[in-house]
Amino acid sequence: MSNILIIKHGSLGDIAQACGAIQDIYENYPNDDIYLLTTKPYFELFKKNPYLKDVILDRRLSRFNLIYLYLLMRKIKKLNFIKFFDLQNSSRTSFYKKILSKNNNPKIWSSSYTTLPSQHSKEEFDKNPVLKRFDHQLKTSGLSTKHTLVPDFTWSCSDISNIKNKYNLDKYIILFPFCSPHLSIKKWPFYNNLIKLIKDQYKDRFKIITAPGPAEIKEAEKFDAISILDNNKPIDISQLSSLIKNSSFVIANDTGPAHMAAHLNSKGLTLFGSHTTAEKVSIEREHFKAIQVSDLNKLSAEKVFEKLSFSLK
Repeated sequence: MSNILIIKHGSLGDIAQACGAIQDIYENYPNDDIYLLTTKPYFELFKKNPYLKDVILDRRLSRFNLIYLYLLMRKIKKLNFIKFFDLQNSSRTSFYKKILSKNNNPKIWSSSYTTLPSQHSKEEFDKNPVLKRFDHQLKTSGLSTKHTLVPDFTWSCSDISNIKNKYNLDKYIILFPFCSPHLSIKKWPFYNNLIKLIKDQYKDRFKIITAPGPAEIKEAEKFDAISILDNNKPIDISQLSSLIKNSSFVIANDTGPAHMAAHLNSKGLTLFGSHTTAEKVSIEREHFKAIQVSDLNKLSAEKVFEKLSFSLK
């Protein structure tokens, strides 16, 4: 039995996308122990992942923090990993490779760099859909893949019966009208218009809820929807997974919860402007679809409601 290390730091949407690749790595090496290096927001979450032996915390301190870097590398080296799968593919993880492995064989260190198709630059390769990139990386590293293109994030769910009882949740539509302040181009501005259309049409058939993160609780007050909290604090990722999984429908900007919904096989829609395409981020699934427009400010609530109503028939 040997040890294998997967590196995946984040973000939330990327974590959901990578879980199929993690499952494939596990199934290709059934007699080995699989470890994962990740960051604090996802450390406890990955402790629940059934395909991992253990999780190693990377606090991602400055590379010039030599004491931290030495201690982290020493901890990793002590586990004598024979293979590395870099699913982060960042400049930071490329820096870690220089310390951990000089081997460019993709069967030893698998990354988008070591598996780059011939006559392609990294910039060209990164234009491909993210799940296809993972699939190419693993196949070029000698793995067979069954799950990489169809990630299953349901392992992340936890029991939320106390939350459902507190808010009397049965049938509900969950909205994610938020986004990072520096990514306001992703924000659709007509959620309250949509909420009115839903309530006018469906009356009390569905509750309309949101699940704000730590920096979104105040903003959530702007929407005519119930904010779901746990003891007045944001729910954690596992609780959020269950809330999404049990919903009747999800409508979201292109953010982490949208990718969670896609890979929880939830029914819903995500709204895309010109910042990227739904195809590139591999978000559309059997029940989860995207509306792609050139300008989110010109996407009407009526258009979104039409798609929602058709799916709820």
